[in-house]
Amino acid sequence: MYAMDLAGLSGTVTQAAPDFLIQPCSGAAELDEYRRMRRDAFVAEQGLFDGSDRDDIDDEPRAVVLLATAADGTVLGGVRLAPCTAVDLGWWAGSRLVVTPAARTSGVGPALVRAACAYAETHGVLRFDATVQAQHERVFTRLGWIRRGDVHLAGVAHVSMWWPIDRIERLVGSTKAMLAQVLTPLREQPLGLGAKGFRGDDGVPVPGSDMIAACDAIIPSMVDRDPEWAGWCAALVNLNDLSAMGAAPVGMLDSVGAPTQSSLTRIIRGLAKAAAAWQVPVLGGHTQVGVPSSLSVTALGRTSTPIRAGGGVVGDVVTLTADVDGEWRRGYQGQQWDSTSRRNSEELALMGSFVARTAPNAAKDVSMAGLAGTTGMLAEACGTGAVLDVASIPKPAAASMGEWITCFPGFAMITADRPGAGIAASGPAVSAVCGELTDIPGVALRWPDGITTRAVTSTVTGLGEA
Repeated sequence: MYAMDLAGLSGTVTQAAPDFLIQPCSGAAELDEYRRMRRDAFVAEQGLFDGSDRDDIDDEPRAVVLLATAADGTVLGGVRLAPCTAVDLGWWAGSRLVVTPAARTSGVGPALVRAACAYAETHGVLRFDATVQAQHERVFTRLGWIRRGDVHLAGVAHVSMWWPIDRIERLVGSTKAMLAQVLTPLREQPLGLGAKGFRGDDGVPVPGSDMIAACDAIIPSMVDRDPEWAGWCAALVNLNDLSAMGAAPVGMLDSVGAPTQSSLTRIIRGLAKAAAAWQVPVLGGHTQVGVPSSLSVTALGRTSTPIRAGGGVVGDVVTLTADVDGEWRRGYQGQQWDSTSRRNSEELALMGSFVARTAPNAAKDVSMAGLAGTTGMLAEACGTGAVLDVASIPKPAAASMGEWITCFPGFAMITADRPGAGIAASGPAVSAVCGELTDIPGVALRWPDGITTRAVTSTVTGLGEA
């Protein structure tokens, strides 16, 4: 919290020292002081506990204590955050918020609550709960918390509340929400956006043939920053699009631009490595130098029975098949998972043919909208909604659940099919049923305690049912 004096007439700006600073507990002495404050407040002053307020969370190694300290180092208050499950699913709770009597009118309490929310959101948390004494409900409500229900703890009225985290909704809004509006001119053409029933798909059947075409571009900043990886990913995302439709790849076309010959060579090198790994040739394309960076690839494949994204119905189970081995791509922590660059051609081909061999009612590869957003796109194409069971989603040990369901996961396919339908072998990837299609638009997350939260409140693209 900072106090600032803007001396407009003099043209000077002065900034006072902060009244207090909030940061994670840095040592045993600060932790002991926080626990002493808790005893004073919850045992001696309020009589909520007999002798001690310590509980199992105090022994939880993943728990975090945020402390507010004055300029002289005096601890003014603190709050505790910790995961709610043994395996971290992105469900955390705050507890044991305490402020010294002398600091209770200085804004320390609300600041600690805001800091806890910020910490949770920046560490991949998807659901953040708290149980609040009833007399403090109004303070939490003013800060944006939402009541869930009344509870009683230690014989005292409390309120169960939750903090609305819109991480997934913001990702969807920034990547896919504008599609319906910007594609209106194409939708108004006589042929619309391709073959009937395939609107919103990853690829499109070429009329009068068994060919499937898919086209994706790479963000220019990524091409500048990591040219070889951009070349690899340009092949990866397009071949995933073919895979999601059950098509066997035939070849690729590329369109590449770069400011220098060196950058251009690195982009092509990455694309060539991918073509060799998947054993899918680059048949031709267009190349420019001395221009801003740009990269797009069109992939061509064949199938006589394409799998639609919009083929599912209410009651179909949702399965995630993903390659969870690998690591975060350097420079893209929490955003891009790299498993494919370590796979051989046989493994890549086996994963790539998974949808074709499974032949589900509907399929879609997980795109930059993340798992939840892409599930919403599949559900939208089906004319349904979806619910995902968070505890059933397979993920890498190195990724938090919040990161995993909002990142680009390398190879990951969402399929929807009737309950009990078989799943083909997916090689190094793993498959797990983790939800179902519902009659409520959008995407909900279902937690182990039975609570559901909304990840996507409505449709994703606005393109509607396929």
